Amino acid sequence: MTLSLSSEALAAATDAAARAIPPVWPLASSVAVNPFLGQTGEGLADVAARLGRVAGAPVTMDRTWYAARIADGTITDEDLTAALATAPAGAPADLAALRTSAGAERAAPEALPTIADLAAEASGTDWPGLLAERIGAWTAGYFDQGQALWAAPKGRGAYAAWREVATHDLTPEIAGLAGFAQFVADAPETASAATARAIETLGLMDDALETYLHQLLLSLGGWAQYARYTLWQAELAGEHDATITDLLAIRLLWEEALFTQHADQIAARWAEVRTAHAAPLAPTADHVIDAILQEAAERAAQRELAQTFAAPAPAASDSRPALQAAFCIDVRSEIFRRGLEAVDPNIRTLGFAGFFGLPVAHKSFASDVEERRLPVLLNPGVSTTAAGEEEADLTARFKARAARAWGRFKLAAVSSFAFVEATGPIYAGKLVRDALGLAPSSAPAEPAPRLDPALDLDARTDAAETVLRAMSLTSNFARLILLAGHGANVVNNPHASGLHCGACGGYSGEVNARLLAALLNDAEVRAALRPRGIEVPADTLFLGALHDTTTDAVTIYADDHPSKDHANDLRQAESWLATAGQSTRAERALRLPRAAGEGDIAIRSRDWAETRPEWALAGCKAFVAAPRQRTAGKSLAGRAFLHDYDWRQDESFSVLELIMTAPVVVASWISLQYYGSTVAPTLFGSGNKLLHNVTGGIGVIEGNGGTLRAGLPWQSVHDGEGHVHDPLRLSVCIEAPREAMAEILGRHDGVRALFDNRWLHLFALDETGRMAWRYAGDLQWEPVEHAAEATPELKAAG
Repeated sequence: MTLSLSSEALAAATDAAARAIPPVWPLASSVAVNPFLGQTGEGLADVAARLGRVAGAPVTMDRTWYAARIADGTITDEDLTAALATAPAGAPADLAALRTSAGAERAAPEALPTIADLAAEASGTDWPGLLAERIGAWTAGYFDQGQALWAAPKGRGAYAAWREVATHDLTPEIAGLAGFAQFVADAPETASAATARAIETLGLMDDALETYLHQLLLSLGGWAQYARYTLWQAELAGEHDATITDLLAIRLLWEEALFTQHADQIAARWAEVRTAHAAPLAPTADHVIDAILQEAAERAAQRELAQTFAAPAPAASDSRPALQAAFCIDVRSEIFRRGLEAVDPNIRTLGFAGFFGLPVAHKSFASDVEERRLPVLLNPGVSTTAAGEEEADLTARFKARAARAWGRFKLAAVSSFAFVEATGPIYAGKLVRDALGLAPSSAPAEPAPRLDPALDLDARTDAAETVLRAMSLTSNFARLILLAGHGANVVNNPHASGLHCGACGGYSGEVNARLLAALLNDAEVRAALRPRGIEVPADTLFLGALHDTTTDAVTIYADDHPSKDHANDLRQAESWLATAGQSTRAERALRLPRAAGEGDIAIRSRDWAETRPEWALAGCKAFVAAPRQRTAGKSLAGRAFLHDYDWRQDESFSVLELIMTAPVVVASWISLQYYGSTVAPTLFGSGNKLLHNVTGGIGVIEGNGGTLRAGLPWQSVHDGEGHVHDPLRLSVCIEAPREAMAEILGRHDGVRALFDNRWLHLFALDETGRMAWRYAGDLQWEPVEHAAEATPELKAAG
C-alpha cells in the first residue's frame, strides 16, 4: 500500500536520511570524521544489518583476521568468553560454538538493489555508473572552490541549479533513457514536491523510507557527504542548508525516470525490494558473531594496555623542571614526548588538545581567507591575524594578488591550452629541484599572530586561567616552557591537511601555540592570575613551537619573545629536541616501508612520489586522561592520545566534562575513521592514491570522474603487504571518580551513546594508575578482572 506523506512526515524522513550521512570537510581543511556518525545510537551488530542492507558493506574484518589472532594467542579464550558474556541475542551457545563460528567463512553482505540496479539488469546499460558520472560531473562544478574552468553559477539551490543543467543534458537519452531532459523540465519546481511525487510513483511505504532514502544518499558517496558538511556548517552558524535534501530529490528523480521506462520489466522485483526495505532491521547470527569477535579483539588489546599501566612508573619529582614542553594529544606526540623525556630526567612534557584552548578564526599574512583553527565541533571564539607593519602588509598583499592572478591565468579556459608550450620552460628548474628532493624543507615563518580585535584584560586573564587549569599546569613552572603545535611538511599530496592537527581544523597548530605563548607572557595577565591562585614566576618564558610530524624536527619561535636571559635555556632545549627527534625518527622508521633508518625520514617528506610520508594516526587504540606520571617511561608505541589531567585540581569537574565531550569525541572520530577505512574501504575509504585526481578543489575522485571519495586512502592503512592499522574501537582511560564520569555521561546523551553502544570503551584508573573499572553501559561500572583494588579515596568518590 502506498502512503501519501504529509509535508511534515516527508521533511522528517528526508532529514533523517540526511543525518545518517557523515560530513566530509574539503581537502584544504580536512579533519577525521566518524563514518558511523549517523548510526552511533545503535550497536555494532545492528549497524552491520543496516549497512549490509543499504550498502552491502561489512563493519568488521573478515573472519580470517580474527581466526589468525585466535590461533596465535593474541585473542585468548578469556577474551572470547568475556566478549560472549556481553553479546546481544542470537549469540553462539558457548565458547566452543563461538570458536567454530570464528573459523567459518562469512557470506559477503549484499545490498538491496536500487531501481537503477534493476534497470541495468533489465536493459544491459550501466545505469548506476552513468548516473554517478552525470551527477558527479554536475556536483563537481556546483561545489567548485576555484578549480573548474567553467564553474556552475552560484546563488541558486542545488535542485534548481541541477534542473537547469539537466534539461539540456542529452547524455542520458543517448544512453537510452528516453525523454529524460523533458522529464526533468516537467518535474515539480521544488525539491520537496519532487521527492513526494517520486515516493508516490515508486509506491514506497513509509516504513521503507528509512533505509531506502539512506541508500540513495550513500550511492552518491562523497558528494552527499560534502552536502552534509554544508548543513553542518550552516547549523554551527544557527542557519539551515538544504543541499543534501536537494541531492536526494535529484537522485529520486533518476529512480523515478528509470522506473517509468522499465516498469514492465522490473515491477515485480521492485515490489520485493520495497517489502524488504519495509521489514524491521534485525541482525543475523553472522552479524552477532562478528560483533563478538570484534569485542574479543578489543579486550585482547585492553589486556595488553592494562599490563602497560600496571608496570612500575618512575617516582615523581617535586623539583623545578629543566624544561616543560606541551604537545598535542595526537598519538604521534607520544613517541616524541617519550624520546624527549628520556634525554634528561628533569624534562617534563604535557599533553593538551592542539588548538591549546584558543578557538581562533585566523587570517594569514596578506590573506583575507579565514582559517578556522579549532575543532569542528566548536565555533570561533576570537579572531586573529598576522602581525606586521602596514607597508610590508600592503606589499605582501600585492604579491599575493599577483600570484592568485597568475594562477587564474594558468587555469583560464583559453590560456590553459597554450600555457605549457608558452611558459613550460620557466618551470624546468623547479621540476628538477622537486624531482631530486631539493626543494626547501619548510616555508618561512609567518609573523607572530595577534588578536584582532584585541581582548580586554579580564577576557585575556579568563582565557589564560582556563587553559592553564585545563592543562593541569598551575604550579612548578620551568624557566622555559614550550607550547608545541604540530603539522606536516609534504609535497604532491592532496591529503596533506589530513596530516596536520585535527584539533586545528586540519591546519598546523603553530598559530594557536604562538598566540597562547603571547597571552601567558603578558605581564598584565600574569599579575591578574595571582589573585586567582596561579603564580607564574617572573623568569618563566613561554614560547610557541611547531613539531613537524613527517621529519620530527621542532621549530621554536624564539623571535616572538626575544630574551637574552633565556639564551642558554633555549640552546639547551634545541639540543634536547634534536636528540629526541633522532630517536623518534629511528622508532618510526621501523614501521615505514622502504625506510632504511632515521636518516631517510626527512627525504620522504620531500619526495613527490612518496605515498606514505608518515603513518599519521594509524594504529591509534587508546585515549588516556591522567597525570603524566601514570604513563611516563612506558612505551605506548605511538598508539595512544595522551591528555594531562589531575582530577584533584578539578573541583567542579568542569575540565573532566570538557575532556569527555570534546577531545574524547574528536579522538573517537579519528579512531573510527581509521576503523571504517580499514574494514570497509570501498564505502568509507578514498581508494588508491595512484588513481586520485582532485576535483572542485574539495576532494578526490578515482580516475576521470564519478563519485567523490571520502575517508582515508588505502595507502594510509595498508603498507602493500598487510594492514598497518588494527581496527579497534578506542579504549578511553581516565583517572577520575566514576561517579563524576557517570554524571557527565548522564548530561550528554550523544557522548553517552558512544559508550553505551560500545563505539568507545571507558575505563576508570585507580590512584596507582591501573585500569580498575570498566564502564558497562547504562551508567554502571564493573571491576576489571585481575586489576588492583581501587583505593579508598576513589571508592568513596566513585
